[in-house]
Amino acid sequence: MARNRYDIDEDIEDSYDFGQLKRLAKYVRPHAGAMTFVILLMLLTAALGMLYPYFLKIVMDDCIPGKDFKRILILALASLAISLFTALALKVKISIMTRIGQGIVHDLRTDIFSHVQKLPFSYFDSRPHGKIQVRIVNYVNNLSDVLSNGLVNTITDLCSLVFIIIFMFTINLPLTLVVLCGLPVFIAYVFILKKSQRKAWRIQSNKQSNLNAYISESINGIRVTQSFVREEENIKIFDNLSASYRKSWLHAVSISFLMGPFVQLISTATSVAAYILGIRWIISGFSGVSIGILVAFTAYISRFWQPITTLADFINSLLTAVSYVERIFETIDEPVTIKDKQGAVPLPTVTGLVEYKHVCFSYDEGHRVLDDVSFTAEPGESIAIVGPTGAGKSTIVNLLSRFYNPESGQVLLDGHDLQDVTIQSLRTQMGVMMQDSFIFKGTIMDNIRYGNMEATDEQVMQAAKTVCAHDFIMQLENGYKTEVNERGTRLSVGQRQLISFARALLADPKILILDEATSSIDTETELLLQRGLNKLLKGRTSFIIAHRLSTIKNCNTIFYVDQGKIVERGSHYELMAHLGPYYKLYSSQFALL
Repeated sequence: MARNRYDIDEDIEDSYDFGQLKRLAKYVRPHAGAMTFVILLMLLTAALGMLYPYFLKIVMDDCIPGKDFKRILILALASLAISLFTALALKVKISIMTRIGQGIVHDLRTDIFSHVQKLPFSYFDSRPHGKIQVRIVNYVNNLSDVLSNGLVNTITDLCSLVFIIIFMFTINLPLTLVVLCGLPVFIAYVFILKKSQRKAWRIQSNKQSNLNAYISESINGIRVTQSFVREEENIKIFDNLSASYRKSWLHAVSISFLMGPFVQLISTATSVAAYILGIRWIISGFSGVSIGILVAFTAYISRFWQPITTLADFINSLLTAVSYVERIFETIDEPVTIKDKQGAVPLPTVTGLVEYKHVCFSYDEGHRVLDDVSFTAEPGESIAIVGPTGAGKSTIVNLLSRFYNPESGQVLLDGHDLQDVTIQSLRTQMGVMMQDSFIFKGTIMDNIRYGNMEATDEQVMQAAKTVCAHDFIMQLENGYKTEVNERGTRLSVGQRQLISFARALLADPKILILDEATSSIDTETELLLQRGLNKLLKGRTSFIIAHRLSTIKNCNTIFYVDQGKIVERGSHYELMAHLGPYYKLYSSQFALL
């Protein structure tokens, strides 16, 4: 798929979906009480702040001509009190809104991360992981200020604007009308600029996503990069992606910055017009205009455009935020195709009878991976699945774990169709050991206990002994308490597989799936491990996928899978006597020894 590329931009819709902003309301609603308090507090400070120019008018028109210094002192002290109250209110606002902003971010990020945990493997197969990560981290962070301070400031500034207009009308009606003439021009400009801003910020979010995807890929593949001396080539690719991001960001910012200077231009033009008309009216003796009124009015003009400038900034932030919101909700809206259907019931404790009935499956339309697969595995039976690469071996066991759903046909466990039971009740009775042994950051003990969080330390160590991991663990500096890095880079591949094996066995599963589980274990360890497995597999239904055929000779049944079909089945000795594909594979493998 095209989107599974770090150098391919994601699709950009032609228009904003402002309806997505309504969905954000549920994240703001729990904080409505605190936000209302902050809004009222800011409105009070805004209303008190409107008194400054009015005090100035009184001083110039009344106090100075009348030499009323006592009144000047009272007004000065009142102004100081207002300033102190405003500073205290601002501190309270910052404290409350910081907590609210982080609370909103926490809730939104938790929702998107929780949803990602439920998405099927196909979702992660079709996207670079960096593009998923950027939505959970970067995009959500960018919404914090818009949803908290931006919202409060907008409401406060709109109310402040109303206060200012009322005060301006009170002082002088004609001058107020002159100032208001700039508003239609500003509104028209915002609508003209909106489309360009929207496109620019969406392109920027795409370039950021691409860059993040490549960084993630490069870090995960650093060993391959250095092994094949690809550092210089990777740096060139990164430089191109980074340059594209820089270019897109500068372009988006340059468009956004057109808002501020335009507001300043309108503010200056209306102020100049008010000055010219005011001075002319004073000179001509026009009633209702004095020097004090003109000075106070010009102070209100600057205050009039200040909230409008803030609103313009909020519009910029909002247009940017919508680009991020759409990506976030696009992820949250991604359908969970592997989920409990309505009426699904918990799977009771099973004996391990597995049935596949005419199962077909395709990853991509038109390319069938499994084609009419049918078989029955009796409780306690060990089934080995062999065949060429890409034959569909792993797909068979992935359907049993319900990592994917069959395209047609049925997979049953003890007679229960897997799609009729809850996923949790199914997977808690299964132990899965995959070829890619993922080790989490933490201790060895924690990594093994991941298979059963209720297990005691003794049970963890017993599982490790069973898979022959105990000896190498005890040789580490802190034994089971040894800290390992993400992906277990300080451990060998074989050691990581043994830990993953212990993790799967600790779950005490009724069904055990080993997908190339011993591919990186040396022959000596494999022999020891086989003894432990023979004990563990007793009484459990197991599916073992292996290229090393020596590990599956003792399985009850061996399936040879090719081109999505089971072309041969039987025990090792039966298939060897048959002289078919399994015989040829086994003979060719041991001819190389």
